[in-house]
Amino acid sequence: MAESILPNAIRSQSQPHAFVQVQVWIRRLVWKIAIATVLLMAVGSATRVMNAGLACPDWPLCYGQWIPSQQMNLQVFLEWFHRLDAALIGFSTLILVGLSWWFRRVLPSWLPWATLGSLALILVQGLLGGLTVIELLRFDIVTAHLGTAMAFLGSLVIIGLCLMPYQSNQTAGKLRPVALASTTIIYLQCLMGGLVGSQWAAHQCLAIAGTQFCQVLHSHLLGVLPTALGVAMTYWCTRRTPALNPFLRQLGNGALALLGGQILLGVATLKLHLQIEPLTVAHHTVGICLWATLLAIAVLAVRDHRPTTPITA
Repeated sequence: MAESILPNAIRSQSQPHAFVQVQVWIRRLVWKIAIATVLLMAVGSATRVMNAGLACPDWPLCYGQWIPSQQMNLQVFLEWFHRLDAALIGFSTLILVGLSWWFRRVLPSWLPWATLGSLALILVQGLLGGLTVIELLRFDIVTAHLGTAMAFLGSLVIIGLCLMPYQSNQTAGKLRPVALASTTIIYLQCLMGGLVGSQWAAHQCLAIAGTQFCQVLHSHLLGVLPTALGVAMTYWCTRRTPALNPFLRQLGNGALALLGGQILLGVATLKLHLQIEPLTVAHHTVGICLWATLLAIAVLAVRDHRPTTPITA
């Protein structure tokens, strides 16, 4: 029974206290899945840059086995581990949905439906993952695979932040539209980066200047300008808005630091002609973290517009 998972003390306490405890427990599970998703995306990036996307020629098994011990090498391991991690995240999301519906009487009414949305995204993500293998890494499917993964991560970030205790000062007026616009710009920039990676556009352009792939790479490079402007404006709003929640200021500082690291990693990656795989993986992963941070600022800025909900951790 799902109810037996929680401590007996929770079930025996009053309804308001049970509400708080169950919500905290669900929130921790959401954040664990979110962290695992970021790590999954990092492994997926490593799989691509190591040219291991087709190391397992079939799907969902690998060489027709759950564990291809005889064929195991670094490339096979990366692809196999990527699938294993994705399966574990899918299973964890299924548990999250089940618990949200089981305890729906002591949880916010929107939560079970939100977790169903996350589950739908992870199912689409799994389907796209299979199609990337079946369609031999077709660039549009690979890019959609990335976009859906980001949407799934975003759904977890939104759920986790909406369950988090937050002191609303109702001062984040200008921050809301700026953060929402910046989040959208960075999402599109990440998708453009996915196109660059899925078409090996940087490698092609560095090898033969003037090819059509250079247009894809240059579009991604030009996207750095609106991305940097959006992050800078968001940071400026977090610093200049009076009486803003301190956590929002910390997120603004983090976004600016991640932007600086992302630009440095991007420059280093190009200067070294994408020959250092860990740099490329770090570039992709920091970009995802930057987007998630901007999304967190946007969500909390929206929450700041509303009166504080009396929930304690």
